[in-house]
Amino acid sequence: MGDYHLHLWEHRDTPDDPMPSGFPLERFEAYVDQAAARGVTELGFTEHLYRFVESEPVLGEFWRDERSDLAEITEAFVRADRIFRLEDYVAGVVAAKEAGLPVKLGLEIDFFPETIDRVLDLIEPYPWDFLVGAVHWVGGWAIDGPRAGEEILRRGVRRAWEQYFELETDLARSGTVDVLAHVDVCKKAGIRPEEEPFDLYREVVKAAAESGTAVEVSSQGLRNPADEVYPAPAFLAEFHTAGVPITLASDAHVPEQAAWGHDEVVAAARAAGYETRLAFDARVGSEVPL
Repeated sequence: MGDYHLHLWEHRDTPDDPMPSGFPLERFEAYVDQAAARGVTELGFTEHLYRFVESEPVLGEFWRDERSDLAEITEAFVRADRIFRLEDYVAGVVAAKEAGLPVKLGLEIDFFPETIDRVLDLIEPYPWDFLVGAVHWVGGWAIDGPRAGEEILRRGVRRAWEQYFELETDLARSGTVDVLAHVDVCKKAGIRPEEEPFDLYREVVKAAAESGTAVEVSSQGLRNPADEVYPAPAFLAEFHTAGVPITLASDAHVPEQAAWGHDEVVAAARAAGYETRLAFDARVGSEVPL
């Protein structure tokens, strides 16, 4: 079984937070050992693009036109967390592969329509096994950040979800990544529209089906107020009906979270009708049994 969404270090919210010690083999081994204890034997690492210093001139100051209070939060967070070098990350995962560990080289691309082409140019030289794409920011507002719930209520729940899903649909339609990450992360704060937004779901599903993009089934939502796997059961069922394949994910940021909730995501996938997941190598996906 596989976990195709893993980060090697927790986020740094401020410059005073501990500085990660790079990408040593021992860190990968800790993830592999924990995942194996949960019956998962293939790990795909997917560090955030924005955390690499090389992303700064490519992504630019994407928060600049946001309301000042939200922009200040995003700017401070990104500057505190942008501490890695892309070359070091890639070298770390490749070294872990060469040491015989069952790992894959992935990247989580933070999607902004206006910069995605520059992003693809930046990452093109590297030997990726797969790419996941995610919408974390609507403009300069962090949709899954510490003030997400407050801002969702200020904008109006339905309107905030529409803004998020418009970008998520653009990402799915673009065909630039292999997998959509935590596709309904807008529910992270536990605030949802009164009625299931099937119209928003179906736009993403249609776009993913047409572009050949998979969707991950992630346990991360079970660790926050959403208290639900991503995507929601009705949403995941729509993906299955449309023939969109899946990967499985924990979105771990520490070794102890590797393959966390694996049984729950498998159960959610089976409940939606899935019998297989994708495994990736050199950006080619192949179906394997759940």
